[in-house]
Amino acid sequence: MPVGHGFSRRVLPVIIAVLFSAAAELPAQATPPKADAPKAAAKPWYESFRIRGYGQIRYNRLGETNDQLQCEQCDRSWGQNGGFFIRRARLIVQGQIHPQVYIYLQPDFASTVGTSGNVAQLRDWYVDVGIDQENEFRFRVGQSKVPFSYENMQSSSNRLPLDRADATNSANANERDLGVFFMWAPKVARARLAELTSNTGKGSGDYGVFAIGAFNGQTANRADANDNQHVVARLTYPIKLRSQIVEPAIAAYTGLYTVTADQRSTGVKGRADWTYRDERVLATLNVTPRPFGVLAEYNIGRGPEYTPARDSIETRSLHGGFVTATYKVTRNKQVLFPFLRYQVYEGGKKQERDARSHSVNDIEFGVEWQPNPSFELVTEWYHGDRRFEDRLKPRNRQRGSLFRIQAQFNY
Repeated sequence: MPVGHGFSRRVLPVIIAVLFSAAAELPAQATPPKADAPKAAAKPWYESFRIRGYGQIRYNRLGETNDQLQCEQCDRSWGQNGGFFIRRARLIVQGQIHPQVYIYLQPDFASTVGTSGNVAQLRDWYVDVGIDQENEFRFRVGQSKVPFSYENMQSSSNRLPLDRADATNSANANERDLGVFFMWAPKVARARLAELTSNTGKGSGDYGVFAIGAFNGQTANRADANDNQHVVARLTYPIKLRSQIVEPAIAAYTGLYTVTADQRSTGVKGRADWTYRDERVLATLNVTPRPFGVLAEYNIGRGPEYTPARDSIETRSLHGGFVTATYKVTRNKQVLFPFLRYQVYEGGKKQERDARSHSVNDIEFGVEWQPNPSFELVTEWYHGDRRFEDRLKPRNRQRGSLFRIQAQFNY
C-alpha cells in the first residue's frame, strides 16, 4: 500500500474530528441568521415627537420709584398701569421624524398685539434637514432665531436676567425671522452644546459652530418690505477647559430695513422710501457657570434711528453691550444662581415707533432659585437710567428703580 494512502487513512479522520469539535464550541451568534428572519419594524414618525413647554408670571412694581420708567421691548407691564402679567405661555412640539429631518414648532399664548394681551402667536416653526448621516451639516428652513447674539439664542427659560439686553436684542424683535440658514458643527461640538442646555448650564442651544443664512429682515411674523434679504454669519466653538466650557464667538449681519407706515407717527420726516441700512458686528464670550460663570457681548453698527433735533428718522451709528456674572450653588438637589448684570446702549430700535432713539445705562442683580426641575423663582432689583424718544415724546429721559419677581413653570 502506498505511504500516502496510509497517512490519509489514519490522519484525516483525526483532523475532521478536531474541526467538528471546534465548530461545536463556537458561540451561538456566530451562526448566520436565516434568510427569512423578520426585520425590526421602523418607528412611526408620529411616535418621535416630544411635547414640552414653560410659562412665566411676573409682577414688576414692588418698590417702584418712577412709573414712567418703561421698556416696550423688554416687558410691557413695567410702569404705569402695570400689574400681574403673563410674560410667556409656551407649548413646544419637536421631533426627529427621520434620521435626517428634525421639526420644531413653538407658539406663544401670551403675546401682545396692540393693546391686546394673551394672544396666540407663532414664535418658531422650522425644519432642520441634515446633509450627512451625523447631521453635522444641515439646513434650517422656516421661522427661527437668527444666529447672531448668544443671549438672543438662549431660551428665556434659561436666561438669568428677566429681560434680554437692549444692546443686542434691538437687533431682532422676538429674536426671530423667516429665512434659510446653513449650519455646521462637528459631533464633539454638538455634544458640548447639548450638555450646556440639559443640566442647568445656561446654554444657547445648537446653532452650529459656523452658521450663515438669509432672512427677511423685518423681524418675526412680518413680511418682507423692500425686496431685499438680510444676510447673517456667525462663528463660535465651545472649548473644554477642565470642568469649564468657554465659548467665544463673532457674528455679523447686513441688510435693509423699512420703517413701515404702522411704525411711523403722522408727520415724521425720513427717506422717501423709508428704507435704511441695517448692519452690525458682534463679539461674545461665554463661560459656563461651573460654578462661576460670565456672559459678555458687545456690538457696533448702524441702523434707523429717530433724531429729535431734526424730527427725522435717519441712518445713525449704534453701539452697546452687557456683562452678566453668576455663581452656581447646589444644595440638597436645589440650585441657586445669584447674578449681576450691567448694560449700556446708544442707538435706535428699528421695530419701535419712529425707530425710537435710546440711551440705556442699567444695573440689576438678583437670584434664580430652582427647588426642582419644574419650578423656578426669580427675584431681581433693577435700577435704570433710560432715554427713549420718538416724535410723540422728543424729550424723554427717565430714572428709577424697582423690585421684580417671576414664577416659572417647566413642563
